[in-house]
Amino acid sequence: MRKWLPLITVCLGTFMLLIDVTIVNVALPDMVGDLGASFGALQWVVDAYALALAALLLGAGSIADLAGHRRAYIAGLALFAISSAACGLSPGTGVLIAARTVQGIGAAAMFATTFALLNSAYTGRDRGSAYGVWGAVAGASAAVGPILGGLLTEGVSWRWIFFVNLPVCAVAIVLCVRALAGANAPARGRVDVLGIASFSAAAACGTYALIRANEEGWSDAAVWWLLVLAAALLAVFAVFEARSRHPMFDLRLLRDRSFAGVLLAGALMTFAAFAPFTYTSIWLQSVLGLTPIGAGLTGLPMSVMSFIVSALLGRALHGRRPDLVIGAGLLFVGLGCLLAAALVHGAAGWTALLPGFAVIGVGVGLATPILGSVSMSLVPPERGGMAAGAVNTTRQLGFALGIAALGSVFAARAQTGLSEHGLPQAARLARGIAGGQTPALLAAVPPAARQALDDAAHAAAVSGVQATYAVGGAAGVLAALLVVVLMRPARTPAARQDDRPPVAEPARR
Repeated sequence: MRKWLPLITVCLGTFMLLIDVTIVNVALPDMVGDLGASFGALQWVVDAYALALAALLLGAGSIADLAGHRRAYIAGLALFAISSAACGLSPGTGVLIAARTVQGIGAAAMFATTFALLNSAYTGRDRGSAYGVWGAVAGASAAVGPILGGLLTEGVSWRWIFFVNLPVCAVAIVLCVRALAGANAPARGRVDVLGIASFSAAAACGTYALIRANEEGWSDAAVWWLLVLAAALLAVFAVFEARSRHPMFDLRLLRDRSFAGVLLAGALMTFAAFAPFTYTSIWLQSVLGLTPIGAGLTGLPMSVMSFIVSALLGRALHGRRPDLVIGAGLLFVGLGCLLAAALVHGAAGWTALLPGFAVIGVGVGLATPILGSVSMSLVPPERGGMAAGAVNTTRQLGFALGIAALGSVFAARAQTGLSEHGLPQAARLARGIAGGQTPALLAAVPPAARQALDDAAHAAAVSGVQATYAVGGAAGVLAALLVVVLMRPARTPAARQDDRPPVAEPARR
């Protein structure tokens, strides 16, 4: 049992930080009523955490390589605990958003060190088993989040979705001190301040542009200026990294097709598998009237299948061709989303989601463990934080940008449906439905017009959910094809000539 204490320690932090990505989703309607949050603020309660986590993972990984992975992990746990307490005690939306941002910083310090800590603790088949269990926890966490969030929100208060982190952090810190003593020593170098600042600013501008597009529409000039600024900041980041003697991200890794494939897979997997659930949860609660627990339980098939597949196959898949395993996982994610899009239509209810969620869970369980092990195999051990930071950055950016982009998809499809019902101000109504404000919209109209608006809102929300899963499905299938192409093993000249294994090089003297 003692051998697996490092794995338990890492999985505790991973479970907690990933649950906090999605645990807020089912509590959003209660937050709207309790805090009087606007649609924009509602987006930022979700996105502030995901954005801070995504924007700072690269920087946190490079700092962890310099400061030591164990030390960075403990610091992240402590910061996560403090900010979780602040979230639970928040008197208003502004404090909650600020605390969620700090929470994301602590999560970035933890997430950026997970692969390095596992690599330093395990070798051989044990490493394959460790990544399999970690992948099972990571894959199931996002789906468990809405269930746990529903139980806490309905049974106690939405504030307890944050307070529950405190005892978990305390246990994890104690285990860190006992079980992670043999983690990698700090490396030499300097913190890449310019790289961290430019990349974080680019990620923030890009995500805010998409959030603003949800509120103001794509005709808003500020949206396009923000996108241009994000692109310019990324170019500045690339210049800084190319010239830096101690870059936080080695741009030469992007020339490696396998590493580029891992980054692409991480981004599109979370985009397709998890981002649509934000709007699914809003539809289930504010339109269909499910409780937070009911909305969270709809994700149970995804959670169960992800955990089973990853835990059982992690050791068996160790050493298999990663392009085929990751590609198969992404294909399952895409097909699961397309299945959900096909079944959710008309008067469909929550049960229509279950088959698609189960298939998505299989895909997440296949792809998640391999993403981590492959990324670590492509860099030296002392740059493990950088590799983990890069992969997990793309995963979280895929989720954060997915929420914003799919919000636009949902609202646009809902607006079309409302216009077909002949309702005035269809764009405003569509944004309200996407923001979970359907009950308030119904209460604001005269009783005689309420039934017509309710029918239109049901139809519009179903169309919006269907559209988000259709887009997610297309992204998953496309990602599977691209990953197989990018990550396919290069054939040696000897193998290309006669399909025989290459002859080993003679030993060097």
